[in-house]
Amino acid sequence: MDEILLNIESKETRYAILKNGQLYDLIIERKRERQLTGNIYRGRVTNILHNIQSAFIDINEGENGFIHISDILENTKRYEQVYDMDFDLDFDISSVDTSKPKETNIEQLMKVNQPVLIQVVKEPIGSKGARLTSNISIAGRYLVLLPNSTHRGVSRKIENRNDRERLKRIIRSFEMPQEMGLICRTASRYATTEMLIDEATELFNSWQEIIKKFHETTGPALLYEESDVVKRAVMTAMDKKFDRLLIDDYPTFQRCKRLCAKYDTEHALKIEYYRDKVHMFERFNIEKEIEKALRRKIWLPSGGYLFFDRTEAMHTIDVNSGRSTAGLGNVEEALVRINLEAAEEIARQLRIRNIGGLIICDFIDMHYRKNQRRVLDKLKEHMKSDPAKCTILGMSEFGLVEMTRQRSRGSLYQIMFTNCPYCNGNGAVKTHESITIEIERAINKIVKCQQQFGLRIVTHPLLDTYMEQIDKDYLIKMADKMHAHVEFDSDDTLHLNDFQIFSTINGSKIEL
Repeated sequence: MDEILLNIESKETRYAILKNGQLYDLIIERKRERQLTGNIYRGRVTNILHNIQSAFIDINEGENGFIHISDILENTKRYEQVYDMDFDLDFDISSVDTSKPKETNIEQLMKVNQPVLIQVVKEPIGSKGARLTSNISIAGRYLVLLPNSTHRGVSRKIENRNDRERLKRIIRSFEMPQEMGLICRTASRYATTEMLIDEATELFNSWQEIIKKFHETTGPALLYEESDVVKRAVMTAMDKKFDRLLIDDYPTFQRCKRLCAKYDTEHALKIEYYRDKVHMFERFNIEKEIEKALRRKIWLPSGGYLFFDRTEAMHTIDVNSGRSTAGLGNVEEALVRINLEAAEEIARQLRIRNIGGLIICDFIDMHYRKNQRRVLDKLKEHMKSDPAKCTILGMSEFGLVEMTRQRSRGSLYQIMFTNCPYCNGNGAVKTHESITIEIERAINKIVKCQQQFGLRIVTHPLLDTYMEQIDKDYLIKMADKMHAHVEFDSDDTLHLNDFQIFSTINGSKIEL
């Protein structure tokens, strides 16, 4: 059974994919760090890097974004010619040969404070701003509109020849500007001609609204916002033909039903509201999986284990035989079995932890090349379904596999932790926000499951100061709705990540 679980909290939304009861993928989105990928902005050039022909663009989202000049050159010319959008250049851009970007001086094409129309293609991570493009695309359920491309085609994932030809005929017959392109997405094979026409019209209207906003605004501004995590969860469930979507927040549950109603002829997705008092992620053992994914060491069923480490340049995964006693008569086959288990678990942990960039996997040495191929094929097989793009090289004589995984957003570790003040950044502790979210869950659990209605929460003074601004008032109001009373205290002997909850009725400590 394949299902998606949506956990909605006051400051965080968590989206878990389960396959046959096991956590397969996890997305955590916090309100202060919403996803920017797909958003379209009117940006302002803040700095030009002459040596690499690139620029930093202010999009009013914290750190400045980054874009390469060849991309801006081609698309700025098209926008000015087709959509009459004024970019205040120092020369006639229509005279520029876009096939020879190296011959164009960046100072001719761009200057500080110049406006640009751009889209986010990669999330900001840490101190690095968002990666930007001016090759705009607006995605719908069935179609993708390409405002500055004439290409009209069909997704390669639609392999049926008749479906491909039918969709090509439909989109080529659309009464849309010839300078615009359309791509049929995988889901379009289930859509009727009328559904495709309706969506194409909707996307075109969205583009017209973007142009209008560009002309009306003066500074950096958001012109178009991509789907949020809730809508992406619904669309994923429909695309992948999942059996169930389970939500623990009633307004979100109602919204998901409305979103699905439009596509109910495609797939009968079961949408359910979770009503149990036990937290949904606890009931399905997802909290344990998250805690497991934050550890360095992961045990395998055979008794072997994995070690996850990270450096500035790469992530490393070390496979060890550990306490495995299987296959004492055939050592080679026992080691292969551990490596095969490791390959499957590595693919799963990379998704859950959202590890990106360069990754080195150090498998246990095997003597025979055929066994090395078995392990490598197993790793590739389980990485195929990863939504992030991956490249896997061959296995070296030392059992090392080099691979890259697309980095689209911050990893689970980056979301949950910050540098530890006790060890000057050599280790890490959870952020104040992470702990306040845990306190919120703890209050819910104690009141609903243990029927305790008078609580005193004791935290470290620094966390207490942080909570004073927003969280205390919210937690008090939340407890009031459950007919409970909450008060706060601090204790500087506590660890920064620790908190204790006492009953105000009898003074005893409440165990979670």
